[in-house]
Amino acid sequence: MSGSPDLEALRRPELYLNRELAALEFNRRILDLARDASVPALERLHFLCLSCTSLDKFFEIRVGGLKERLEYGTTYLRRDGMTAVETLAGIARVARELVAEQYRVFNEALGPDLAARGVRFLPRGEWNPAQTRWARQFFRREVLPVLTPIGLDPAHPFPRILNKALNFIVEPSGTDAFDREAPMAVVQAPRSLPRVIRLPAAVEGTGPDDFVFLSSIIHAFVGGLFPGLEVLGCHQFRVTRNSDLPVADEDAEDLLRAVEGELASRPYGDEVRLEVAQGCPPHLLRFLLNRFGLGDDDLYEVNGPVNLNRLSQVIELVARPDLKYPPFAPARPRALRASDGMLAAMRRGDVLLHHPYESFGPVLDLLREAAADPQVLAIRQTLYRTGPDSPVVDALVEAARAGKEVTVVVELMARFDEAENIKLANRLQQAGAQVVYGVVGYKTHAKLLLVVRREGQGRLRRYVHLGTGNYHPDTARRYADYSLFTCNSRLGRDVHEVTMLLTSPGARARTSLLAVAPLDLHERTLELIRREAGHARAGRAARIVAKLNALVEPEVIEALYAASGAGVRIELIVRGTCCLRPGVPGISDNIRVRSIVGRFLEHARAFWFANGGRDEVYLSSADWMERNFFTRVEVHYPITRVALRRRIIADLERELEENCFAWEMAPDGSWQRVARPAADGVSVQDERLDRLAQRLSGS
Repeated sequence: MSGSPDLEALRRPELYLNRELAALEFNRRILDLARDASVPALERLHFLCLSCTSLDKFFEIRVGGLKERLEYGTTYLRRDGMTAVETLAGIARVARELVAEQYRVFNEALGPDLAARGVRFLPRGEWNPAQTRWARQFFRREVLPVLTPIGLDPAHPFPRILNKALNFIVEPSGTDAFDREAPMAVVQAPRSLPRVIRLPAAVEGTGPDDFVFLSSIIHAFVGGLFPGLEVLGCHQFRVTRNSDLPVADEDAEDLLRAVEGELASRPYGDEVRLEVAQGCPPHLLRFLLNRFGLGDDDLYEVNGPVNLNRLSQVIELVARPDLKYPPFAPARPRALRASDGMLAAMRRGDVLLHHPYESFGPVLDLLREAAADPQVLAIRQTLYRTGPDSPVVDALVEAARAGKEVTVVVELMARFDEAENIKLANRLQQAGAQVVYGVVGYKTHAKLLLVVRREGQGRLRRYVHLGTGNYHPDTARRYADYSLFTCNSRLGRDVHEVTMLLTSPGARARTSLLAVAPLDLHERTLELIRREAGHARAGRAARIVAKLNALVEPEVIEALYAASGAGVRIELIVRGTCCLRPGVPGISDNIRVRSIVGRFLEHARAFWFANGGRDEVYLSSADWMERNFFTRVEVHYPITRVALRRRIIADLERELEENCFAWEMAPDGSWQRVARPAADGVSVQDERLDRLAQRLSGS
């Protein structure tokens, strides 16, 4: 296409959105669901809490990393051209808007709506005399014995403040028992107590689902901690800390022990954010900021409890099905209902599952069957996030005890799951499994399982499971992901090569169908995009539909811009962070970006290339980000069975028609929710649940 822009034009900083600011926009989309009256009330509360926890992690990792780079003078300049200082200033502006909106949603919309439905959060100013008496008794019985106020003087230095813990800065007035003027004090709320407490229904004027905050009880009766003194002020605060683990794994002789050592210090990383309840006087704000070495941009004054995400406890405490999504039971595909087991089903042909609509059970069945089958010789698997009491690990332990050669690649550095992964690694080793921790310097993010079985005439057959999600039965009910089961001999050999690469030194893996990061996935992705551009220039069918969690890597964005200029129709379904600008005249006219955020987390990575009329479909464990291409072990694999390709294409086509829980991105990087039609709305998740219900009912 003669009008295609040149390479330099595609690299202009204004064509690339800042990664951190783009990530914050995902929080806006989550928060929008907390306002959506079509979502059940307690599920709206879930989305509010999810927006809070997501923002916490953003500060713990992204902001923590930026501040660390500044501290060490590391250059930080991405394709968007923003420096670390400019990025942090932008984060402060956008995050402050988000926090204000979170509290506005709770105080003005969600809280009143829940109260009208019988779920109330009672501030201390609204307690009746009976509720006040109960709260005072609760304080004396349950809270006072475990509180230790620390008066701040030379003998009592400012205490170490745990990451994200609830604290109070208190100003007592008067003379203490040693005839000294009472100093300021810090009170740390014990982690052993729930942050949200149900009021007994027997208390006069109390409903069955009335709650109070622990912070309200402490605040109301804090004077009991300072007998004989007057409390002039009591103010909640919370500190967020850098929580990335600084493990230099290339220098560690034993990575497991190194990670264990760093986990103990995580709660006390460098401070990155201070949250304080509104009304705290300026001199106390300045005192706290100075104490934590933070500036004004790091201060967030909130209109309510400083830990809104603790409200998530209430969702489980309240037994109100009318305020929650209807429960569902995942289906088991007809091809897997035969009594001859998973291995036989896989021999009959490739099987594709779409979780959570289809059960994660077949993955467990495959492992259990392999553990019990005397003809199975070996099992190899990667584990990234699996859960503390995992049936996956149970099956691997049984296989090891049964004498199978079990090799497990455990990713110890799966962020915030490190402690659990250490436990399961130790458990597997005690059972006799070989446990390794992947390749030094690279996270193992690929999701793959290989079973080796001796069959007719003594030959070996490889059975493979490849997934876009984790081997975690609980998240498989909340995350939308694909699972592929196959006996394809080429894929089996490729997976064998990758597992060998993860366990022992060797030359570059020789794979025929798998693309593997960090070896060739980036190059292969660019080739696929450029091939579509070549088809478009030749007048052949050219289209790219990519569904993923994040699009950040600049060379891929550049290739997409070039393909758009060549005439390729490009439709991107990006759940989270997107640094590409769609619809820029002369650059990305042919690119459309949308996001689907609903009941289930859209976690699958699926890619459809028209390829001149010979459709190709791929699934992957990797997003299009620098870390996935260059610092993680990932796999990207084709769907070779025609019926399964068509099924994924149909899924993607329908998701492009979603108009109930979809957002479209504008050229300036902002997101607008697609207007919900008055009738005939398309909610792909609801449609899939409806089909599931019909299948289970036999209708």
